[in-house]
Amino acid sequence: MAGVITASEPSWIVPFTGLSPYCFGKLVTVVRREVPDEPRRGWPWTLPLEGRVLLVVAYWRTNLTLRQLAPLFGVSKSAADRIIDHLGPKLALPPRKRFARDSVLIVDGTLVPTRDHTIAEQSKNYRYSTNHQVVIDADTRLVVVVGEPLPGNRNDCKAWEESGAKAAVGKTRTIADGGCPGTGLVMPHRRRKGEELLDWKQEHNKSHKQVRARVEHAFARMKTWKILRDCRLKGAGVHHAMLGIARLHNLNRAG
Repeated sequence: MAGVITASEPSWIVPFTGLSPYCFGKLVTVVRREVPDEPRRGWPWTLPLEGRVLLVVAYWRTNLTLRQLAPLFGVSKSAADRIIDHLGPKLALPPRKRFARDSVLIVDGTLVPTRDHTIAEQSKNYRYSTNHQVVIDADTRLVVVVGEPLPGNRNDCKAWEESGAKAAVGKTRTIADGGCPGTGLVMPHRRRKGEELLDWKQEHNKSHKQVRARVEHAFARMKTWKILRDCRLKGAGVHHAMLGIARLHNLNRAG
């Protein structure tokens, strides 16, 4: 169909995915390896694999409704819905299983406004949200672990363990902000009432703050995929979107 978005035209890729054509090609190669063309019951897919990947990533990037997005790809709303449900989980970033002995990680939680109130709760942003614990490598700034989503009113101390992020990281040294006492995470020094921090502790806190800011920068880049600003997906959809966007963020970082 003429006038629709297609992966065969490179000019569509950057604005609708946030990836360069080269990075998008790498993504399709990975997905093709993980999603063989297995026989499926019923009608075959309307779009080739490249087009389906483009549709899913464009949905995450633009956060258009399916009624708006489907005509852009020349498919029906129900077909676009099936493509997102089938392929979205396949784009998920697998958690890193091993870490070098001298690795330093950074963890922080981010809130994703989520319309499915069965998994979300009102949080400090005054919206129903889910709390996602995200761990990045301090050196490469790549996302290495994304915890299971929890209600947005869950404290980061509890979310660190309950989301599975703590178990995935193991004993690897991990930096966090000052709101996680008793978790074993590396936090800044806290000033007691009526006392001043020693100079070396102030220098340590300054260094800690500069390094920990890298995870905030990662959040800012990930949220250019607008679905993380207002997620309409239900159930595990928000988790699949978060994992998929983590993979896209890593592709952009690695080039």
